[in-house]
Amino acid sequence: MKMQFKKLAVRSGIFIVTAISLAACGNTDKNKGNRTTDGNTPTEEIAKVEAPAETSDISFKGEDGKTVTLRSLKGKVVFINFWATWCPPCIHEMPSINELRKTFKDNTEIEFLMVDVDNKIDESSAFMKDNGYDLPVYTPASNIPSDYLAGAIPTTVILDKKGEMAGRMEGGRDYTDPEIAKALNELVESD
Repeated sequence: MKMQFKKLAVRSGIFIVTAISLAACGNTDKNKGNRTTDGNTPTEEIAKVEAPAETSDISFKGEDGKTVTLRSLKGKVVFINFWATWCPPCIHEMPSINELRKTFKDNTEIEFLMVDVDNKIDESSAFMKDNGYDLPVYTPASNIPSDYLAGAIPTTVILDKKGEMAGRMEGGRDYTDPEIAKALNELVESD
């Protein structure tokens, strides 16, 4: 009897831990809304998607206290990652985002914005420093439209030089995937 209960408890524990891990950061359907016109996922190709006009008014507050708007970043490719320090998938993908940013470190035509959705700039900045990441931390300074962030983190939004949404990806990713760097390079090189 004790052995059966122990096995049941272990199975239940594994199920609960798995369920919590999957649900910890919101929507776990990584590919929902992430298909391109040819059925591929964004890691294979970043799809062109129109963003509403009002999104150019979105603003973020940096570690230095200064505010940056998406309107001010037009003419650059913008990589926005919405995350939180307590989110396991966010933490898991952070090293690969750091590596991706290193790829574009000297390129002035691309900006990386790591947006802490909890608005805890000191905590998120300390997280970056403690882990040796060279990623600029921001917090939302305006409302974020659901086209950008629909409640699931991590979520990454990529804007082209016109400020239009070129891609949106929910869930953790390996940003060292060469296809992502290739797609970003194509956006950087476009007019």
